[in-house]
Amino acid sequence: MENLFAITGKGYVIVAADTTSARSIVKMKVDEDKIKVLSPHLLMAYSGEPGDTIQFAEYVERNIRLFQIRNTYPLGPSAAASWIRRSLAESLRSRKPYAVNLLLGGYDTTKHEPHLYWVDYLGTMTEVPFAAHGYGSYFVLSLLDRYHNPEASLEEGLATLKRCIAEVAKRVVVSPGQYKVKVVDKDWLKGSRDLNERSCRCYEKADFYYCKSCINHAM
Repeated sequence: MENLFAITGKGYVIVAADTTSARSIVKMKVDEDKIKVLSPHLLMAYSGEPGDTIQFAEYVERNIRLFQIRNTYPLGPSAAASWIRRSLAESLRSRKPYAVNLLLGGYDTTKHEPHLYWVDYLGTMTEVPFAAHGYGSYFVLSLLDRYHNPEASLEEGLATLKRCIAEVAKRVVVSPGQYKVKVVDKDWLKGSRDLNERSCRCYEKADFYYCKSCINHAM
């Protein structure tokens, strides 16, 4: 029951992913970070087969870092998305394809605009204003279609994200109780914060610091 959400706004991208790692009916851990920081202005959330997700995420992270070392500048969101899409398409035609779904969010420092890309395990890629993966996407996409505003502030984006988390908790029988949220904008990658499906005052803030009350409620 993995869920990934992402929203673009006025100069930022919010990426959220549940922190549950499960196998069949067994919950193995509740503190897994499924959002990989590829560069100061680039994030990648992933879901899928446990072994494939970690291996592919680390493969992407190291190759993007290698590109920056060789060329003295990082890949932009568009170029990184194209390279990741090609890597998935090539693996699909091999004997050991990666079963990984991705949400790639970043801020283009040259054009000064946020970008969000939806990528699935078949190598399909498209740029979107909002996106979701997992069973939660069946309920979240309609909410995002109604409440998403490309000119929304960070606080308004967080409020929309809160609606998504609450809707998944309400509609899905076995829903994750805790999510990790990361934001990237023109200045830098903001720190992560853990949110849960219950009401909490940390939803009303945009400082993205660790919220202990959410963690205590989720346990």
